[in-house]
Amino acid sequence: MTALDVRWDAVMMRNYGTPPIALDHGSGVRVWDTDGREYLDLVGGIAVTSLGHAHPAIVAAVTEQVGRLAHTSNLAMHEPGVRLAERLVDLLDLPTRVFFANSGAEANECALKMARLHGRAEGRTEIVSCNNSFHGRTMGALSVTGNAAKREPFAPLPGPVTFVDFGDVAALEAAVGAQTAAVIVEPTLGEGGVVPPPAGFLADVRRICDAAGALMIVDEVQSGIGRTGHWFASQAEGVRPDVITLAKGLGGGLPIGACLGVGAAGELFAPGDHGSTFGGNPVSCAAALAVLTTIADDHLLDNVKTVGEHLAHRLDGLASPLVADVRGSGLWRALALTGDHAAAVEAAARTRGLLVNAVKPDAIRLAPPLILTEAEVDEAVPLLAAALNEASP
Repeated sequence: MTALDVRWDAVMMRNYGTPPIALDHGSGVRVWDTDGREYLDLVGGIAVTSLGHAHPAIVAAVTEQVGRLAHTSNLAMHEPGVRLAERLVDLLDLPTRVFFANSGAEANECALKMARLHGRAEGRTEIVSCNNSFHGRTMGALSVTGNAAKREPFAPLPGPVTFVDFGDVAALEAAVGAQTAAVIVEPTLGEGGVVPPPAGFLADVRRICDAAGALMIVDEVQSGIGRTGHWFASQAEGVRPDVITLAKGLGGGLPIGACLGVGAAGELFAPGDHGSTFGGNPVSCAAALAVLTTIADDHLLDNVKTVGEHLAHRLDGLASPLVADVRGSGLWRALALTGDHAAAVEAAARTRGLLVNAVKPDAIRLAPPLILTEAEVDEAVPLLAAALNEASP
């Protein structure tokens, strides 16, 4: 163990265990650990560092804003927050109202409270979610997370919640009815292993919600802000949700979440119904504005599509008995493995200077910065191939 490991173990709660790496600094898609070793980062802080590490636009925006005003609480307005909300509404191109939080879990908590208000008049209290989904670790967000191992230690949780298999339209139709306040769904299962649904599934969710009078909540915490080559994955499917939740890549590394209420859903809250002391603070909003501006000005949505296809092609070419399938879209891909080899592959890749994520025992997730180049893909894939070879039984 290193000296930092010992210090971590002495003071940190054990919810994460001891991380296998201690990072010191980064630049672009590369990071360096405290021993000075360089890594190519295809994890991106779990789909967060959308512009990579130490991007000049974020550095400049945060530096300027923290020198002017770092915090106001919700007792005052500020220009970065209003401007960011306006930008998000413009990107969605629908009548929308915005609530800012600090994380994806908090954005989903906001959405669940909106569902309660929506269902109150008719006594609707049920939420329908999907098996293998992930919506956060707070008690409300956890209650709609479709992973029993994560939920059960903290029962009883808010409810009622009904779970159906992701992509199973018939099961969803059977579950959603007069008791349903909302359906919450990811466009693609993120923590579930970057698993896309059958074609047309989001449109079916919209149709089922409309028939039942339920809100459609789309959790775009991981899929939103360019990850799939579109501002919003649901937008690319031609679907209009009632509520969209965002976080991760929105702040480019600064903590921020957002809950977008479309149309009537945006009018559900009255003063005092919800709040956050730190949510949408000026510094995080300034960072998010830099992210949105850079994605637009540098045509990064096109880059995500082009480089994402190149990445998929190179991954498809991996000749490894451990790889069963390659799935995902844009710069959000997963290797589906033939067995529970993901932890060994992640560790072997790290020793070669490549960071990937064992998102499931049998799946490796790649969620690199949106600035990734084809040359960096060509550098990374042989390292991943070598790691797969080492991890082969």
